[in-house]
Amino acid sequence: MTFNRVSAFTQTPTSISYSTPAALPGKPSRPERGKNKYRWNRSNYSKTRRRFDIWVFVLTFLFELWWDSKPWTYPGGYSDDKRRQRRQKQAVWIRESLLELGPTFIKVGQLFSTRGDLFPIEYVSELSKLQDRVPAFSYEQVAAIIQEDTGKSVNELFRSFDPTPLAAASLGQVHKAQLHNGEEVVVKVQRPGLKQLFTIDLAILKRITQYFQNHPRWGRGRDWLGVYEECCRILWEETDYVNEGRNADTFRRNFRGIDWVKVPRVYWRYTSPRVVTLEYAPGIKISHYEALEAAGLDRKVLAKLGAEAYLQQLLNDGFFHADPHPGNIAVDSDGSLIFYDFGMMGRINANVREKLMDTLFGIAEKNSDRVISSLIELGALTPTGDMGPVRRSIQYMLDNFMDKPFEEQSVSAISDDLYDIAFDQPFRFPATFTFVMRAFSTLEGVGKGLDPEFNFMEVAKPFALDIMTNSSLSNGNSVFDELGRQAAQMSSTALGLPRRIEDTIEKLERGDIRVRVRASESDRLLRRMATTQLLTNYTLLVSAFTLSATILVVNNIVWAGVILAVAAGGLGINVFRLMRRIDRYDRMP
Repeated sequence: MTFNRVSAFTQTPTSISYSTPAALPGKPSRPERGKNKYRWNRSNYSKTRRRFDIWVFVLTFLFELWWDSKPWTYPGGYSDDKRRQRRQKQAVWIRESLLELGPTFIKVGQLFSTRGDLFPIEYVSELSKLQDRVPAFSYEQVAAIIQEDTGKSVNELFRSFDPTPLAAASLGQVHKAQLHNGEEVVVKVQRPGLKQLFTIDLAILKRITQYFQNHPRWGRGRDWLGVYEECCRILWEETDYVNEGRNADTFRRNFRGIDWVKVPRVYWRYTSPRVVTLEYAPGIKISHYEALEAAGLDRKVLAKLGAEAYLQQLLNDGFFHADPHPGNIAVDSDGSLIFYDFGMMGRINANVREKLMDTLFGIAEKNSDRVISSLIELGALTPTGDMGPVRRSIQYMLDNFMDKPFEEQSVSAISDDLYDIAFDQPFRFPATFTFVMRAFSTLEGVGKGLDPEFNFMEVAKPFALDIMTNSSLSNGNSVFDELGRQAAQMSSTALGLPRRIEDTIEKLERGDIRVRVRASESDRLLRRMATTQLLTNYTLLVSAFTLSATILVVNNIVWAGVILAVAAGGLGINVFRLMRRIDRYDRMP
């Protein structure tokens, strides 16, 4: 799998759309704050102040992480419930801080809302609520950008142009307009100074990423630099509206034979890297249930059509809308689905069917090795040096979560289980996989909102059977072929076993194989010895500080004596904590 374009992130009502009644023609968006409330939105906002604001947020966050990791900071003693409550409050603070920091951090936060394999579930859930409602910029700035990018004024390009935006987001805003031939369009204009802001922010974020990558705890088993490069690529692609127009054209061609899916047409004569003009295609927001019923539309049918449209994109076209939240899907008066915002699109390699077959056979066999190899080839897993935790986690899922029939499975439950297992493990999921899983979960939520009895996996079952049937016909993946391949594999393994044993013995003789054995008793004793050594050091320091403080007070140098006495008291607290820790080690069986 490869990831393509991004302009808004999954399951967040942030992208600019023009469905009704979410955004009515001529009605401005309702930003949460006044125009000058955000520092990044000011014309005189300096680079030095920008760096200060970002580093204050980062250092505060690091302090809170350190504070939360200390059991003695929890009143009444540490517990998992207290840790979760702290994380929840911290997640709210992070979301509000990212909104204050502006476009770059809003988008990074929205991207992280799909990474349950990297961040605690409290962070992921809160970041998924990250609202992209920010102050609109002026019509004068809009007109200047259009003039600069197209070489023509607004009056030359359009018969009429509504100066009040339909909607405003951190990266741009949408205006309704009319061409000289009478056609109604919407014009999406990029926020001024966006690329300059990205340049400053991403340079600072690189230093922050390097710190986390080199951290002995937070960097272990994590490719933070890879995540950073991924974010950079996504954000820079996001600033080019020509790419979004190409995506819209491709998406429209893929659905040209399906009459119940509508895609707005791109007007290339009025499109540039910072301006994209699309056909005005208003509709009823798919989550506005009362309006759908008032229009006489069948909600159960709409739920099924939404799932089928996405499965068509993913499994048949290999080019899918990676942001199918309710703000990006509307319903026409005839029951057709209308898709908006084509900045975030995903691509899947052509051999996905064959690898999906391998995955399905591996799941049916409950063979974690086969599932891992197929997922790696699909791009759903990134191989690391030690795949043991991956293998154990997947085998655990196969043994415990795959006993229900296919159509009774829940996408949201499966993805949550995946992320719970993956979190704090030395492996990560690539962006495409996490966006696909979040898109599936989002569509399942949309479907259940339309129809409480909706089951996404039940709709997906015919597509899965079609994949299995077609793969069997084209690649010979029938049950008998599969049994034949397994028999051949077993015979090959048996014949190659003596040679593999010989190679292993040779490696042992050369010293190329290292055997690591961990015993809990030895680990406990080593930890006790290290703690005892630390206790000795602290005790010596307390004694030295106390003696020095006494001498200084006797010689009437009171202020220096008080400082040393306070230092001795602080170290004494650590001495007490270390003594309790040694006592716990002694009580362990």
